Amino acid sequence: MNKSISHDRNDECIEAKVKWFRSLNLSERMDLLCFYTDLALELNPHLSEKRDAQPIKGNIQIITAA
Repeated sequence: MNKSISHDRNDECIEAKVKWFRSLNLSERMDLLCFYTDLALELNPHLSEKRDAQPIKGNIQIITAA
């Protein structure tokens, strides 16, 4: 995982984030998933108690490479 800091505004666009995520191997992606899951559960401990989640009606955003 590249742990450098960038000050380039172009690195904040969704395409740059997708490119970065795709550069990760499976292990790094799973580590991120676990990190985000732990963070969500830390912020809302009762999150795991919710059952029968329903999808939110709305638009789906499709991201493509330029």
